[in-house]
Amino acid sequence: MTMSGARERLVVIGGDAAGMSAASQARRLKGPGELEIVAFERGHFTSFSACGIPYWVGGDVPDRDRLIARTPEEHRARDIDLRMRTEVTEIDVARGRVRARDVDSGAESWTSYDKLVIATGARPVRPDLPGIDAPGVHGVQTLDDGQALLDTLARTRGRRAVVVGAGYIGVEMAEALINRGYRVTVVNRGSEPMSTLDPDMGRLVHAAMEGLGITMVDDAEVTKVLTGEDGRVRAVATEDAEFPADVVVLGIGVRPETALAEAAGLPLGAHRGLLTDLAMRVRGQQNVWAGGDCVEVLDLVSGQERHIALGTHANKHGQVIGTNVGGGYATFPGVVGTAVSKVCELEIARTGLREKDARRAGLQFETVTVESTSRAGYYPGASPMTVKMLAERRTGRLLGVQIVGREGAAKRVDIAAVALTAGMTVEQMTALDLGYAPPFSPVWDPVLVAARKATAAVKRGTV
Repeated sequence: MTMSGARERLVVIGGDAAGMSAASQARRLKGPGELEIVAFERGHFTSFSACGIPYWVGGDVPDRDRLIARTPEEHRARDIDLRMRTEVTEIDVARGRVRARDVDSGAESWTSYDKLVIATGARPVRPDLPGIDAPGVHGVQTLDDGQALLDTLARTRGRRAVVVGAGYIGVEMAEALINRGYRVTVVNRGSEPMSTLDPDMGRLVHAAMEGLGITMVDDAEVTKVLTGEDGRVRAVATEDAEFPADVVVLGIGVRPETALAEAAGLPLGAHRGLLTDLAMRVRGQQNVWAGGDCVEVLDLVSGQERHIALGTHANKHGQVIGTNVGGGYATFPGVVGTAVSKVCELEIARTGLREKDARRAGLQFETVTVESTSRAGYYPGASPMTVKMLAERRTGRLLGVQIVGREGAAKRVDIAAVALTAGMTVEQMTALDLGYAPPFSPVWDPVLVAARKATAAVKRGTV
């Protein structure tokens, strides 16, 4: 309770995964008589899956509402005062209040808080280039963004699309547009797609994308977006070429949305994300928490802070924050950097460090790459799989794993994610008691084959 004897008020900024998970968990622990919860969301939707947007755009998910985990009405039914289309424009930490503006009417008001949760998410990178704001150029971060893109696709006569960037969103949107019948060009400033992989593994993704009919343009930087007489996008230009486009999708990545927090004097890290302690409390603050895509997290492998925008982390952050706000105790120890994706039938997975991550952290390491199959070689449907593994020199500690293959490849990375979290060596991994039957795996699972090879490499390196 506050000093006046009134119930405490929790204010939440952001109505997606982290924010509403925090609000919901706090409500489970404290009833309306003990805790008032006010949440602000500037968009039209709450608790939605941004990760599902490419599959909605591509037609795998038939309608938008399937991506919504909980509607505003469902949150309000749990005594959460959720104010939609309301944007927080200022945080006054000293006086414990936030200023919010109604997006439609422009009306502004202050709301005081006893406890504050900042869950402002991330925003798509939108380079400052000529023509970047032209009609037909789309970022894809929210359901509103996805709907705007679908509206453009529905009214565009041409069938040429350019995707700028070849990270997770770029690759997934390229496939979605192929599924929609577009001729797709991907312009990527890196040497290979999927910069979260080492280049040798990215080449496998490159080949798969070209196999889908996607035109890959690597080592190319977009310099401007060209428009027609109607003002709409007509092409994307690099220093050397122009690529005709009836629609452009930006898949360059995201940055933490922390301008509001920075203006309030709250601490940001090297990646411009908010810095928190293990309880997700903002460093230096007693009654302010933060979670989701707007924070930096500890990488358990390198020991350094990272920014990773994933719904899995955001939901866990929300649970931790809500537990602490509600009077319990919980922590978020960190991440190992696990992520999976796909290009048509090709599955892509990674966890831990890439080679350049390990070098940046000052680690010496051995790398091995193995070719194996998803099932016993004689069993119908066995498909090739490539596994790359990094192990620390001398100690043999597992540092990272990358997997590219067909059905059954991606989720194998979870074996490595657990091993990384446990701090296992590659030699210890070789003794893991994994499930085996011919329809599911060879006698030696591909991850364990890589661990055996890595163990041998480590031992050779210590001789």
